[in-house]
Amino acid sequence: MTDLVIRSRRVVTPDGVVAAAVAVRDGTIAALHPYDAPVPAREEHDLGEVALLPGLVDTHVHVNEPGRVHWEGFDSATRAAAAGGVTTIVDMPLNSLPPTVTVAALAAKRAAAAGQCRVDVGFWGGAVPGNLKELRPLHEQGVFGFKCFLSPSGVPEFPELSVPEVRQAMTEIAAFDGLLIVHAEDPALLGEPAGPSYAEFLGSRPGGSERSAVSTVIGLARETGARAHILHVSSAECLEPLRAARADGVPVSAETCPHYLTLTAEQVPEGATAYKCCPPIRSSANRDLLWEGLAEGVLSCVVSDHSPSPADLKVPDFAAAWGGIASLQLGLAAVWTEASRRGYGLADVVRWMAANPASLARLDGKGRILPGFAADLVAFAPEDDFSVDAAKLHHKNPVTPYDGHTLKGVVRTTWLRGRPVGAEPHGTLLSLGAR
Repeated sequence: MTDLVIRSRRVVTPDGVVAAAVAVRDGTIAALHPYDAPVPAREEHDLGEVALLPGLVDTHVHVNEPGRVHWEGFDSATRAAAAGGVTTIVDMPLNSLPPTVTVAALAAKRAAAAGQCRVDVGFWGGAVPGNLKELRPLHEQGVFGFKCFLSPSGVPEFPELSVPEVRQAMTEIAAFDGLLIVHAEDPALLGEPAGPSYAEFLGSRPGGSERSAVSTVIGLARETGARAHILHVSSAECLEPLRAARADGVPVSAETCPHYLTLTAEQVPEGATAYKCCPPIRSSANRDLLWEGLAEGVLSCVVSDHSPSPADLKVPDFAAAWGGIASLQLGLAAVWTEASRRGYGLADVVRWMAANPASLARLDGKGRILPGFAADLVAFAPEDDFSVDAAKLHHKNPVTPYDGHTLKGVVRTTWLRGRPVGAEPHGTLLSLGAR
């Protein structure tokens, strides 16, 4: 007798989309059976043509609690994640107070999250000037890796590293086979916006600033042997150095985000500061090249970079507004809308948004529908659509550039370890090596 059986004619597995009955026991996928096979179970759901996906793994989420919980908190963020088909998030170390740059700060973060989470939650540590000796203790306490900036982060308590400081951090991190994740923009190539418009903001953060910083990180990874991951690639100029590094076996990977794959600079309405993020949303032609990089595998992951703020920080113009996109609840639908239009399938989206982010974070039991993996599952109706109403999202603040957009694909149910996500939180706080 199993606890749960979910049948679907479109189960997305690593071997493709198949008709199957997924049997769950003790929160784990016990077996995959033929769709019509009799499987004794205490509970059964037949989804028919509604697809069954593994829960998404979003390794780039700014929860901001403790300290800036009015921006976002664990309760609201994990509600939004579950509603969007995300069953695991890894929280960024900045925008909370204190930032996660010491063991004590990690303990404060865990205490704030305890009892609130509707999905599983892990934590990144931070690499900032002066905390080199904290990196190994944070690693031993279970952070999934360390984030650093090469340019100003936007908050004073999380300063950027100089290139010599990045080298020191990577040398230390390589010693315990950790991971450095990098906001890669070269500060020498960034400027102040010449005025309040989006075009002027975009001009102040050229694609060359990303390429220069990415090349620096690749060189340091080659020198130190440390694993590095480039965050939120927005510029297609980064693809060539990343492609060359991949060919040379340098341990550097990269991600992009739903907004860079679905939105374009040409579409940004006058004064619509909900579209502001760093690095910025670029041209339609640039977007096409990012899709090519994703298909090729130069970009391996698509994650949200959910970085919300209250509406009063998104004013008065593009020069002054906070830079961050709120999209945690909408990433799956946004990416599927554009991916399906371009001829990609559900298996592609699952690879980019579930399997590959899980592999990046070494979450070996997440992101795939296979026996032995966590029964983190999503019923997803890929042909249905909906109109985004920002006021009805679970994000704490109703600010998103997707407001009013029609997106394709609706999450019907999300299960975490075989239990439907509902009113009572049953998410787990994860450490590196967790299943």
